[in-house]
Amino acid sequence: MKLGIVGAGMIVQDLLSFIKDIPTITLQAISSRPSHEEKLRLLQQQYSIEQVYSNYSEMLGDPDVDTVYIGLPNHLHYDYAKEALSHGKHVICEKPFTSNLSEFLELKELAEQKQLILVEAITNQYLKNYLSMKDHISQLGDIKIVECNYSQYSSRYAAFQAGEVLPAFNPEMSGGALMDINLYNIHLVVGLFGSPERVEYWPNMERDIDTSGILFLDYGDFKCVCIGSKDSTAPNSVNIQGNKGYIHMASSANIVDSYNYVLNKQDPIRVDQKDHAHRMYDEFVEFDRIIRELDWNKAAQMLEHSEKVMQVVEQAKQSANLVFGPDRLRH
Repeated sequence: MKLGIVGAGMIVQDLLSFIKDIPTITLQAISSRPSHEEKLRLLQQQYSIEQVYSNYSEMLGDPDVDTVYIGLPNHLHYDYAKEALSHGKHVICEKPFTSNLSEFLELKELAEQKQLILVEAITNQYLKNYLSMKDHISQLGDIKIVECNYSQYSSRYAAFQAGEVLPAFNPEMSGGALMDINLYNIHLVVGLFGSPERVEYWPNMERDIDTSGILFLDYGDFKCVCIGSKDSTAPNSVNIQGNKGYIHMASSANIVDSYNYVLNKQDPIRVDQKDHAHRMYDEFVEFDRIIRELDWNKAAQMLEHSEKVMQVVEQAKQSANLVFGPDRLRH
């Protein structure tokens, strides 16, 4: 993979911190707005990036870039992914895929027309602990209750309360707790159990954005609660309870750390499978393989999963009357 990166924020620097550990990925280019050029030059020097562009279209015109990673604020994902696909580039789009379902469906159709790989960068779907968890679910018997809590007090929340509008809490930029951190819970649950029968979202709203909220997913035979909070914190956890046992993970759904798998009246079995310390490593190893091998089946499988997640997000937003800037552009 010859990677072109767009963005220069925290998630991009997270990516750069480990990507050299995957020798089949070449850092071909990085792009951001002109005001970030000095920052890009420093990143180029630090991480041996071939080219720097202060114009996104120019990077897309680089024939040596075959794949674009989009690490921008949420509301920009659709436009930048669409432009990259239109230029014949494979796309790895940071989560959340798009601001709404209709944007996602457009990108999916365009990728199919252009015969290009389009995938969502969502850590938990590729982590070995998560894949192991999938294997253990059937041994828990009939699932009864699922609970996920990802609560992390945002360093930007105090500024938001003081009146400053920041991307993390900006409805015009598709921010908020649902899209930022509860999304990881949704991916985890939908990846394990598929689409729910009913979705309801009860958010705590401040200035038209959800700073925290409780998402209810009704699977008929069992019920699921997903908590996401940026205005308060708590011990993060995932609990999956069946009539023959349970899984308990004392970490947030984005890292899927070690967990205990416990059958009724038996001792806990600890599961901890990691090849690399960084939570994003496994997904990029797999993205590189999918693109090198043009594994259309796996790409389609992951797009189908992302579509189910976007359907849940859309239903959650509708139930809470949560409207983002890009949503208004679609009406």
